[in-house]
Amino acid sequence: MGRHWILATTALILAGCASLPQQPTRPRVALETTAGRIVLALDPAAAPISTCNFIGYVVFGDYDNGAFFRTVLRETNTANPHPIDVIQAATPRGSDDDSRPPIRLERTRDTGLRHVAGTVSMARDGPDSATSSFFIVIRDTPSLDFGGARNPDGQGFAAFGQVIEGMDVARRIQGMPANAEEQLTPPVTIRSARLLDAVPSVCTR
Repeated sequence: MGRHWILATTALILAGCASLPQQPTRPRVALETTAGRIVLALDPAAAPISTCNFIGYVVFGDYDNGAFFRTVLRETNTANPHPIDVIQAATPRGSDDDSRPPIRLERTRDTGLRHVAGTVSMARDGPDSATSSFFIVIRDTPSLDFGGARNPDGQGFAAFGQVIEGMDVARRIQGMPANAEEQLTPPVTIRSARLLDAVPSVCTR
């Protein structure tokens, strides 16, 4: 059981989803939140590891009843010399969810993606440590790219998609009340996260 059972079960679920009508370009995920609907278009061609990891959590229902729990505004993020504008989400198990192994960091140097407004990206501590927590960029933030100085290691974060609907909702979440630790008070609940299209073939191999 354990890790091998989880990987095998994920493969079976993704294989079953692959029988849906094929839309191979940019699969969409709809996040229904207490603040409104946000739809993400993922990029399996540029960032297959991050995309397939995210889809795995979605099809298992792991984000259901999770939350956008953190908001960062560059005007108040003065503790870091490279401030950012993001909202961060997690499963109900929290941002340190260790229910599955961490994934390899897909650097923007290699993917060609950039942390512009609307980008969805994986949260992490050190390189190769991301699991389920992700964030949405509210304003262009190149310091999150490879070589950027937001993280001292300079490796940047793994961008893997873009908001295509509900950017107004994301901005509204960013402006909601938060405490001194940037924690939303209260968090914005993710009622559900659903894959709207077929699972990319790269995720079923």
